[in-house]
Amino acid sequence: MVRTQKKKIRWQRFLPVYLLALPGFIYLIINNYMPMFGIIIAFKDLNFAKGMLASDWCGFDNFAYLFRSKDAWVITRNTVCYNIVFIILGVILGITVAIFLNEIRNKIAVRFYQSVVLIPHLMSWVVVSYLAYALLSTDVGFINQSVLKPLGAGPVSWYTEPGYWPVILTIVHLWKSIGFSCVIYYSSVIGISTDYYEAATIDGANKWQQIRSITLPLLKPTVITLTILNLGRIFASDFGLFYQIPRNSGVLYPTTRTLDVYVYNALMNNNDFAMSSAASVYQAVVGFIFIMIANGVIRKLSAENALF
Repeated sequence: MVRTQKKKIRWQRFLPVYLLALPGFIYLIINNYMPMFGIIIAFKDLNFAKGMLASDWCGFDNFAYLFRSKDAWVITRNTVCYNIVFIILGVILGITVAIFLNEIRNKIAVRFYQSVVLIPHLMSWVVVSYLAYALLSTDVGFINQSVLKPLGAGPVSWYTEPGYWPVILTIVHLWKSIGFSCVIYYSSVIGISTDYYEAATIDGANKWQQIRSITLPLLKPTVITLTILNLGRIFASDFGLFYQIPRNSGVLYPTTRTLDVYVYNALMNNNDFAMSSAASVYQAVVGFIFIMIANGVIRKLSAENALF
């Protein structure tokens, strides 16, 4: 009887909190879980006249069509390789910028640099694509007209030369995304107790030794968590980056076409919703497998740093 009364009191005490969380919970159900029912489209020969449920089942034919394409190897290679490079460089630069910010003692300067680094992350890919075009345009681009021309070099046709784009896309991605990852790492860095650094200073450790022996080891849980989450999207790509920045130029497809861009073009040209759904299911399954594998490896090496 007493236990029941305690539960009732506890429920009444936290009722306002549950009510505040209710809109977010409803949004989560509608936005994240209800659409999962659409997975069945990937296994159907979708006919809009019959509807999604009444359309004929086709098994794995949509997946087979996706991988029988002559571009299957290219889009898979580009998607995976770009993501691997983005993960590695993103961790290195994110930690580096976070450590630099932590060394700035002027509060106004710290806020200014934080804003400068974070602004690109808040910009639309459409805006970024116009900025990139202003730099790379053959006729009026800043690089050709204000850098190469004064040096006596001829203009470069950036939008017809696929070889340049792995570097261009990597730079643009890091410029736009580094602010968000930097904020996460910076919040972890400032959470490290200053007692460690004071003790290291008394022992005669220089700044690099303090970073190597204190900062980096204590950042390991954050790095592991973000890396595992990023591995979950290793077969997905940022559509805005790979579609807007190269301006969907067919000449650049060998180095800019990823799985998401391929699916979008197939959807727009062929209206093949079932194939695009199959690609999404494939990305989700592979991402889940990568998360499980990465978490399993980390659990074997360092159980306290595993996600679950």
